Amino acid sequence: MAIFGNKKDNRSKSSMATQGSGQSQAQFNIVGEGTVFEGTLRAESNVNVSGRVVGKLIVNGRAVISKNGVVEGELRATNAAIGGTIEGEVYVDERLELESSAHVDGSIQTDRLVVEEGAVFTGSCKMGDAVQGKAVTKDDTPAKKKAASPSGSGSKDSSKNASSRTPETSSAKK
Repeated sequence: MAIFGNKKDNRSKSSMATQGSGQSQAQFNIVGEGTVFEGTLRAESNVNVSGRVVGKLIVNGRAVISKNGVVEGELRATNAAIGGTIEGEVYVDERLELESSAHVDGSIQTDRLVVEEGAVFTGSCKMGDAVQGKAVTKDDTPAKKKAASPSGSGSKDSSKNASSRTPETSSAKK
């Protein structure tokens, strides 16, 4: 009788609905092996890349680049673990892990960096207090991108402030 009872079926549906609309960090997005994504990929939750991303990968969560994964462009994430290849810039708010199979050719900005023996890194690195601003901002989220307008003098002023703070600009002036 339990199979045909309405009470148990409603509970089952209710718990499944709660799981689907629950915390966004429980969701895990995958760019699978053999997949090539070109453009800007924004995610409000974790992302695992086993394929190839050409462009920007912006993750408000943990980005995992597996051993076969490749990112050509820019990676911005709250946390990241790299076991594959990155050619470009890496911006991580909290902790970046370079696994033994990682190959990074470009620049890194992160609060904390963990490098396993065997990882290959060619480029520049800024850590801790040298890093200014957040890797993933509220403006990078999909909802904010739709609402953002391309006009306004405030955005011009903020871009001038951001460029005047970069060490590359200050070293070029010297």
